[in-house]
Amino acid sequence: MLKRFHFERNKDISGTSGCGIVAEGVIFSNGHVALTWLSDHPSINLYDSIRDVELIHGHQGCTRIVYDDPVSPESGEKKEVGNNRNGN
Repeated sequence: MLKRFHFERNKDISGTSGCGIVAEGVIFSNGHVALTWLSDHPSINLYDSIRDVELIHGHQGCTRIVYDDPVSPESGEKKEVGNNRNGN
C-alpha cells in the first residue's frame, strides 16, 4: 500500500526551497521513498527509507513530514497530526 506525504517547512535553513509545503512524496510498500520538490527548479529524488529522508531533509525539526492518507486502526501505525491539503 502506498503512503502519501508532504513536507511542511517552518524555516528554510538552506535558502533554497522556502517555507510552507515544499515537497510531496510517496512511500512504497517495500519502504523505498520517492520525493518531488515543489520549487522553481523541481527534482525527483529516491531514498531507501523515510528515515533517510528525515535525516537528510528534516533540518533538526524545521521540516515536518505530514502523512496525507488516513491510517486504519488495524495497522497500528500513527499518523502525524497535520492539515490534509485535500481538505479531508
